[in-house]
Amino acid sequence: MAAAADGNVFVPLDGGCTCGAVRYRMTAAPLFVHCCHCRWCQRETGSSFALNALIEPAQMQLLQGTVDVVLTPSASGRGQKYVRCPHCRVALWSHYAGAGDAVCFVRVGTLDTPDRLPPDLHIFTMSKQPWVVLPPGTPAVTEYYEREAYWPAASLARWPALRGKSGAASES
Repeated sequence: MAAAADGNVFVPLDGGCTCGAVRYRMTAAPLFVHCCHCRWCQRETGSSFALNALIEPAQMQLLQGTVDVVLTPSASGRGQKYVRCPHCRVALWSHYAGAGDAVCFVRVGTLDTPDRLPPDLHIFTMSKQPWVVLPPGTPAVTEYYEREAYWPAASLARWPALRGKSGAASES
């Protein structure tokens, strides 16, 4: 078992799609969890935000089924890849252009125990729905953020290994 950013033992997290055809496991603690309130995430999720756990693809195991990868437009104009169940079409994780395939943005709501991964940061709060109340004590920024300002040291230490993989850029 991997150690979480806070030094505690991390118990792997399992998740899957609605119909049960696809099951996956996160084998390490995520690098970071952010709650994105941008209009693109609102549209893509049909909700007020997207809660994403960022993790290395090597720490993701596909336990059951196959997935479809669907390229969709994004605000940056560079697109993003959604990994979906081919049957119920639930988005399980994505890859954004800024990080390439080097980082999975796992949809926390697809985990069996999503309550284990509350957000470390709320982003793009300039476009959050006015009736969404952010919890006190959780940082929030109006747009995107500098990794070094918010990520824990253990996650920042894992980042350099990802920078050269599958088109990963220094920003994401």
